[in-house]
Amino acid sequence: MRLGAQISVAGGLYRAFERGADAGCETMMIFTKSNRQWNAKPLSDEDIRLYREAAQAHKDIYPVAVHASYLINIGSSDPALWEKSYSALKTEVERADAIDAELLMFHPGAYIDADEETGLSNIARALRRLLDETASCDVKVCLETMAGTGTTLGHRFEHLARLRDEAKNHPRFGICLDTCHIFSAGYDIRTPEVYEATMDTFDEIVGLQHIDCFHFNDSRHDFDARKDRHCHIGQGEIGLEGFANFVNDPRWNDHPAYLETPKTETDDEGNELEMDEVNLRALRQLIQT
Repeated sequence: MRLGAQISVAGGLYRAFERGADAGCETMMIFTKSNRQWNAKPLSDEDIRLYREAAQAHKDIYPVAVHASYLINIGSSDPALWEKSYSALKTEVERADAIDAELLMFHPGAYIDADEETGLSNIARALRRLLDETASCDVKVCLETMAGTGTTLGHRFEHLARLRDEAKNHPRFGICLDTCHIFSAGYDIRTPEVYEATMDTFDEIVGLQHIDCFHFNDSRHDFDARKDRHCHIGQGEIGLEGFANFVNDPRWNDHPAYLETPKTETDDEGNELEMDEVNLRALRQLIQT
């Protein structure tokens, strides 16, 4: 398994590679724009040139994944918000493709004032249009599993299967499995036995072959809490054994996994610790040789 983290692009996308290398990343995930804003300055030829030069200099960091904006909600039944969200998601795919990123993951959205069926239909409509209108792009679009907070969708494996069917099992449509999210949604992964049962359930409903990447986050909240709060590896309710199940599963040997855990902590002496390096080390110590 290739282990990495979400890395800052402050000062330019290309700067993420050096930061990722410093943290010990074998792969990394970035935002190509602010994740809290709709608009973004277009990527310039210079932005792309600098990024590709940095990628060439750091060939050992791969694949690069892009996370789409948190504002996007293609589950919405509000026509204006749906269209705005769809347009933003399409732009995210195009930006990821421009830098040759292999993966783009996004949150499926929430149905808000409608119902689950309507929300899933809205997401499916966006996916079909997106995959058609970005047919010239190589980036794989990965739906992220969710915790099920409020009216958010994607927290049941059945949702993922339904959307894959609606997207006609398109080869550029995959799944990003988030450990905190599935745990909080009611799929246990804490021991080898329950981990295998959850993987079997996923395989029966969706198909393990459709998992393309992972988000590795421990959970501050209890099992099946339907709450989304990440914490450091081994310091939450999932615990180290839960992550050992993943990193020692040969099915995921070539899969990338990205931390989305808090970036810094202050120790007892008041020193600020860079936690990506700490969390990556914790994961690697779980690997059985």
